[in-house]
Amino acid sequence: MNNTEHSSTTDGGVGAGRDERRVALVTGSSSGIGAAVARRLAAAGVRVVVNSARSVEAGEKLAAELPDAVYVQASVADEADAARLVRTAVDTYGRLDILVNCAGTTRFIDHDDLEAASPGVWRELYDVNVIGVWQTITAAVPHLRESGAGSIVNISSQAGVRPSGSSIPYAVSKAAVNHMTKLLAKTLGPAVRVNAVAPGMIDTPWFDGVEGIEASMEAVAQRLPLGRVGRPEDIAEAVVDLTNSSYITGEVLLVDGGGHLL
Repeated sequence: MNNTEHSSTTDGGVGAGRDERRVALVTGSSSGIGAAVARRLAAAGVRVVVNSARSVEAGEKLAAELPDAVYVQASVADEADAARLVRTAVDTYGRLDILVNCAGTTRFIDHDDLEAASPGVWRELYDVNVIGVWQTITAAVPHLRESGAGSIVNISSQAGVRPSGSSIPYAVSKAAVNHMTKLLAKTLGPAVRVNAVAPGMIDTPWFDGVEGIEASMEAVAQRLPLGRVGRPEDIAEAVVDLTNSSYITGEVLLVDGGGHLL
């Protein structure tokens, strides 16, 4: 946590009233897309709760760099942890306006290697990518409703829209997130809007150590209409736009450099 006075109001007075600046919880935000989202929200004047399950040092460093942010270690796959994460955000800032579900995991498994995609792999990925998203949302919804203009943005994947991705279990988990997004948009409106951003190939630490990834990225870049793979900042821009777009809900926004046109 930095040294910002959390009880200050927007006019600079201390203890004079409720701080009306929005508060965002960004899960899985110690690096990559989540970190880019946290930075862009902070640049827009939003107070940010940074989170990760394991990368504590990176999460604390990012929170310290932002104007008004805290870091909370928690695994969204654990129901008690997910509830504690949301509770800590609200206890710290007194409100919650935005939830960005960026925490995710995968296994790199060839789609034709069915045996490698074992039930254990499915459970591991679903615990984080689907159940973790659900648990965090259910904990956050009462506070997002109280905000009066709550916004949820789920980070999905192009793999949830097209038959592609790092593994079949991963792609199916993201398809589940997309459908969850639409169902919740119908259920939670008008108090809370629910959308998703589905990135294409993005150059992030996610791919560190993956064999042949540089050649794969170059091949993808050459085929894409926009001529390059994505950057975390490209996704962050779309996420923040959705948090500010008051008449959009139930949308799964592909941000893939035109990859869906191929």
